[in-house]
Amino acid sequence: MDLHIRFLDGAVIGVYVAAMVAIGFYFARRTETTEEYFVGNRSFPGWMIGLSMLGTVISSATFLALPAAAFTLDWRQLSVNLVLPFVAVLAIVVFIPFFRRGKLTSAFEYLGNRYGTGPRIYGTVSFVILQLIRMAQILFLVSIPLQLLTGWPFELVVLAAGVFIALYTIAGGIEAVIWTDVVQAVILMIGGVVCLICAEIDLPGGLGQVIEIGAGHGKFSLGSFEWNLNERTFWTVALLGVVTWVGIYSGDQNMVQRYVAARSLSSARKATALFSLIALPLWTLFFFVGTTLFVYYLEFPDPAVATLAADEVLPYFVLTRIPAGLAGLVVAAVLAATMSSLDSGINSISTVVTVDLMKPFLAKGRSDRYYLRMARWIAGTVTLLTVLGAIGFSHIEKESMNDVSLIVTSVFGGCLMGLFLLGFFSRRVDGTSALIAMALAIGFNIYLGLGLAGVLPANLTLPVHSYWSGALVNGLFIVLAYAVSRIRNAPTRDLTGLTVWTMGTRKRDGNGDDL
Repeated sequence: MDLHIRFLDGAVIGVYVAAMVAIGFYFARRTETTEEYFVGNRSFPGWMIGLSMLGTVISSATFLALPAAAFTLDWRQLSVNLVLPFVAVLAIVVFIPFFRRGKLTSAFEYLGNRYGTGPRIYGTVSFVILQLIRMAQILFLVSIPLQLLTGWPFELVVLAAGVFIALYTIAGGIEAVIWTDVVQAVILMIGGVVCLICAEIDLPGGLGQVIEIGAGHGKFSLGSFEWNLNERTFWTVALLGVVTWVGIYSGDQNMVQRYVAARSLSSARKATALFSLIALPLWTLFFFVGTTLFVYYLEFPDPAVATLAADEVLPYFVLTRIPAGLAGLVVAAVLAATMSSLDSGINSISTVVTVDLMKPFLAKGRSDRYYLRMARWIAGTVTLLTVLGAIGFSHIEKESMNDVSLIVTSVFGGCLMGLFLLGFFSRRVDGTSALIAMALAIGFNIYLGLGLAGVLPANLTLPVHSYWSGALVNGLFIVLAYAVSRIRNAPTRDLTGLTVWTMGTRKRDGNGDDL
């Protein structure tokens, strides 16, 4: 494909890139402590945190992989996100107060307070691994349109994008991350709308044609409503959504770090409500973009499209059919979606490694300046690993990167969600019971992963779709942990303020947080 960057597109992208770098280095001068680097002195208003949540969760996987999923199949993967509003209510009422209590910085500090050292380390390591995989996927996706646009080798594009994002993230910490996230969230919303409008303007029948032809080809289907454990039915994907969103809201460091960076309990709750209200319509928009492109290329056949991978269709449309300037804005939106997720991931991993591993175990008793310096070195290492992972993703066969993302989350997510839920809702399960159940559940998780990878003979595998893995592993962990705690009948540590049953009468400060 003979694609090249137009001057006006390059100018728009250049202005966007320069603005992001300027924001990062401005906040770098104001960041002198780990409290500033990790949580920005806990001073952000709710609307800013809400938009930052949006930018963090909605990545290039949203901008590129959701349209790809709708283009090749239908809307069944939207079912993952349909449960979001219901889980958000649980987060607002139950989860957020736990993390606001005691001025925590890391989600896994709660696990340490609730269970002890073992679960805290497990949670930290599990989060880091999953985040590295997710970030590599995101960087891989954004490198597709950048390669088409620049003509550079894929590896060079990945390296350049990764280094650029790392510059302002490593320098500016959470303040740079949240301020850039706000700008990026707005840009990515505008970019999605531009894609949809540009495609529908060219279609003779406009929106009506998309709906008619899309419906005729089953493009709006949410999947079969039959109960089948082996297929991606509506119920299978929706259950994955429950596990995914409960896990994100209850213990994902990207989300928890924003709960605690808000200026008050009320601000954290407003932020979560704002994110939840905007996110679902935005995901629906990107699925509709994919269906619109399906109809578009039926109406205007293009031989080049048949040679493209599903994740390349939208970038190809942007670079060949959208006018100069607007195309640059859309590319900037794809960059924004990527940068807002990667900068959050880099900062969150740096936070948990420093707070949950360096301070209590690997480098105890050092100065705050030492930990700040180490946090920046950790962020640099994370960037390097992400770049290598993205290059690795380019050599993997896949239906779409959104499907890869869902499988990775389900298969490798372990029992982290169950660990947090038992912590919140059970007084009986102690650290030893949790560790015993974790060992068994992780073994079961490995067994499922080997079966899905085809390593085990078919007669030794469990006949379920990979999307069920997360629910099965977490469900098994919860049952085993509770059963072991009943058998052991061991006394637990002081759980005051650590479960919904032991919150007690709490004194609150002027921000609504526990003293």
